[in-house]
Amino acid sequence: MTEVAASAAPPPKAGRREWVGLAVLALPAMLISMDMTVLYLAVPALSADLAPTSSQLLWILDIYAFLVAGFLMTMGSLGDRIGRRKLLIIGAAAFGLASVVAAYAPNAELLIAARALLGIAGATLMPSTLALIRNMFHDPAQRASAIAVWMTAFMVGMSIGPLVGGAFLSNFWWGSVFLMAVPAMVLLLAAAPVLLPEHKDPAPGRLDGWSLLLSVGAMMTLVYGVKEIAKDGIAVQPALIALLGVALGTVFVLRQRTLEAPLLDLKLFANRKFSASLATMTLVLFAMAGMYLFMAQYLQLILGMSPFEAGLWTLPQTVAMMVVGAVTPGLVKKYRPAYVMAAGLAVAVVGCSLYTQLDGGQLGLLIVGNVIFALGLGPMTIMGTDMILGAVEPDKAGIASAVSETNQELGNALGVALLGSVGTAVYRGHLEDTMPQGVDAGTAEVALDTLGGALASAAELPGRAGEALADAARTAFTEGLHFNAVVSATLIAGAAVLVAVLLKHVQPVAQDLAGGGPEQDPAAAKGTAEPAPAVQDPAAKGSQGEVQAPSGVAGAPSPEGELNPVKST
Repeated sequence: MTEVAASAAPPPKAGRREWVGLAVLALPAMLISMDMTVLYLAVPALSADLAPTSSQLLWILDIYAFLVAGFLMTMGSLGDRIGRRKLLIIGAAAFGLASVVAAYAPNAELLIAARALLGIAGATLMPSTLALIRNMFHDPAQRASAIAVWMTAFMVGMSIGPLVGGAFLSNFWWGSVFLMAVPAMVLLLAAAPVLLPEHKDPAPGRLDGWSLLLSVGAMMTLVYGVKEIAKDGIAVQPALIALLGVALGTVFVLRQRTLEAPLLDLKLFANRKFSASLATMTLVLFAMAGMYLFMAQYLQLILGMSPFEAGLWTLPQTVAMMVVGAVTPGLVKKYRPAYVMAAGLAVAVVGCSLYTQLDGGQLGLLIVGNVIFALGLGPMTIMGTDMILGAVEPDKAGIASAVSETNQELGNALGVALLGSVGTAVYRGHLEDTMPQGVDAGTAEVALDTLGGALASAAELPGRAGEALADAARTAFTEGLHFNAVVSATLIAGAAVLVAVLLKHVQPVAQDLAGGGPEQDPAAAKGTAEPAPAVQDPAAKGSQGEVQAPSGVAGAPSPEGELNPVKST
């Protein structure tokens, strides 16, 4: 038994084919994040062309995000069953087709249907790409670098979306923003069969239809309710819809506990590496989404920039994310990942604190704060995702990546809704106290609703009255931003403490590869080791061509690339 443990080989290294394949996987990540931002620029043109009702316009904008969130869990589990590469190819084909339909949609109804198909297809692409990264990069250090590349591609897509979209809309019709994805999807369809390995769970169990319906229903209703609260404030209807989502989610969890082959294995949450990473990621994404919501408005409504100009000024923080993506994998080879992530979050707190010094101008201070904020959040987003994926067996990578992506959707939605509501409440309270004299009740009501409404109303008032209302509204909004910055900094500081405490047992990657494993159960040393199963032929190959150690043998590489301790009876 000791000889087997001592001779266990380290995880296999990825070669050139895997790294080229990673470039292929980064494409859909970039395009999906671009698709989340680019459509907002096309709203004026498509509204003039298709003349949608206000309700139809909202569905055109929102249905994509609703269906992505609703189908992530289903598609992650489906990828585990039919194969991640197969699901990726199906999703890419559907995404490309839906993009063409959306680009040439002659009416609002067809555009809504095309956006719905884009959402379902997008839900297949995200967990498939992350799951394939988990299967292609078994070496922890290489996997951290691969996830850094994937995360950087996602952030770059979000930043350049408004820039590329603005360039397309300046030269072509509104539908051209949908056609940006088509060449990339064609390339993905051509390259995936050659460069990407197929991998699936060899024994997935029976797929439970009720679990699929409950997961889709829970996520769609919860995200819809939260987004409606974020847009219009707390009201009975969206609150009831959100509560329905919580109820459906509760039934979903209870059902998973009774199934032999659950859609989501709840045992995953017993793994501290998985659950702690998931919890802290939620907290960080919550704070980040709330701040970015106010930053976008600050650039456009306080500093008076166009969406294109505002997009240009987000490029420095994108460069910062690229830098931290290149540096983080090297840092976690030398230092414990928990300490790298906690230190990064402490840096993010500094960046967030700079926002409290904004006074209605100071573009330079805002950009410096954004860069520091991005530098600090980078290690957490990269290593948090890596730990979530590394905590599961490769066969379960699809559902783990789906949980990670669903967590991101929920964190963002809750951050926008709750922090947005808090900031808006501060804005309204401050503006109500400083409302200029002579503003009639109707104008004041519009101004108290949103900053955009206040500035529009101010433009219609004569002389000094309009200037006074605009100045008061901008000052009130800045006060709301300051309050949110304090709340976000506090949440991120709390996340730093949680990471440092709950994940301190995770060794640096270099020690991990040298044989340092997770904390060993003290009871294991006192008991008697289980009889080892028969040792397989060393020539036996796994699904990816690597030599696989017998399951349950001490010294066999675990999903994290660590060594499994001897189990006691």
